[in-house]
Amino acid sequence: MSEEFKVEIVNPEQSFLSKEDAIEVVVPAFEGEMGILKDHIPIISFLKPGIIKVFRKTDEENYYVEDGILEFKDNNLSILTSTIFKVSDLDKNKIENLISESEKASQQENLDDQSKFLIDQKIEVLKTLN
Repeated sequence: MSEEFKVEIVNPEQSFLSKEDAIEVVVPAFEGEMGILKDHIPIISFLKPGIIKVFRKTDEENYYVEDGILEFKDNNLSILTSTIFKVSDLDKNKIENLISESEKASQQENLDDQSKFLIDQKIEVLKTLN
């Protein structure tokens, strides 16, 4: 019996990723890091800034995501996000620019607690990639 399922990641510009042979996907959900395997119970969750890890029998791919929503149902994982980058495509300058922009955003006076948390989370994740 196959342990594989379908994962699709979509952003506003394109269908970013579509794989039929994922064996596990780890996502940065608001509830915490969540691993999804074939036959996981149906779920809908929001994503916070972090790394999506897509495991296949042959390799692992990592993607940096800033936000989004996921749905897992009938062995299909769909992730909708506004910002996503393949980690291997991020160079040091791009990461430093993203950190700098986030640090400027965190200095705004009228930030609510949730926005501050998300910006701080983004900075923390980006620093681990740098």
